[in-house]
Amino acid sequence: MAASRPVGLVLDPLFEDHETGPGHPEHPGRLRRVREALTGSGLTEGCRRVEPRRAADRDLERAHHRDYIAAVERACRAGERQLDSMDTSICPESSEIARQAAGALSQLTDLVATGELARGFAAVRPPGHHAEANLAMGFCLFNNVVVAARRLQAEHGIERVFILDWDVHHGNGTQHILEDDPSVFYASLHQWPLYPGTGAANERGVGAGEGATLNCPLPPGADSEAFLGAIRETILPAAREFDPGFVLVSAGFDAHVADPLASLRVETEAYGEATDLLLGLADECCGGKFASVLEGGYDLDALAATTRLHLERLLDH
Repeated sequence: MAASRPVGLVLDPLFEDHETGPGHPEHPGRLRRVREALTGSGLTEGCRRVEPRRAADRDLERAHHRDYIAAVERACRAGERQLDSMDTSICPESSEIARQAAGALSQLTDLVATGELARGFAAVRPPGHHAEANLAMGFCLFNNVVVAARRLQAEHGIERVFILDWDVHHGNGTQHILEDDPSVFYASLHQWPLYPGTGAANERGVGAGEGATLNCPLPPGADSEAFLGAIRETILPAAREFDPGFVLVSAGFDAHVADPLASLRVETEAYGEATDLLLGLADECCGGKFASVLEGGYDLDALAATTRLHLERLLDH
């Protein structure tokens, strides 16, 4: 049954201005294809479009060191082409666009938290889950999902936030920024071994945060059944016990069987079922408060199909 409150959608050509150079897998064409798929299907007509909002320094500083934020801006102004690692390409506009990406997800979650929206999806780039507190890596500059989670706590009084990261690559940045914090539960479902080399099952958090990190590594070749089984049998029971006040998903679609950067074999339809499972968790624990943000996904046909299905399920729930 469709919600009486609208579903929010961030889908702005602004994010296509982050230029990563010829041959880079995280290129503007990814978001163009998502935009074409979502608008061409008519799904966008059922959503409320949410305009991006620039993340303020105080928002970014809940996730990142102040010196790092300044270094990102300085490198972009100087016209540098890479930041910190050879896989994180930048252009002069990248720091501002990355601020807008982090701010757009936070704007979306603000509207869900206040009840103006039922739930929502932010199709933004650059992605965020590899960005460490003081290091850019894996195509990521600012950690969008951590910025949003911290803002939910600081500005909306939501004590416990649950993050599921179903990107095929482990979200090292998200884990490391949050690993000593028991108030944010981070679960990751990813291929192992694979870049960035983190995310072993025995990584469970540190100090006061021990037990608030849950890694579910899958071997190369694992299929939809394994992917969904890990969510149903391991992740959801732990999330229910945590009893979050908001559910966030780092929605990478690169575990898809067609994706060129990994070797899991998840079919398109499994992403629809995974979406349903997480929406059910949000209904059960926190009045449906749910938002997702685009991470990876590098086969354009698969990315179009999976994001279309993801938004369809958000609208139909």
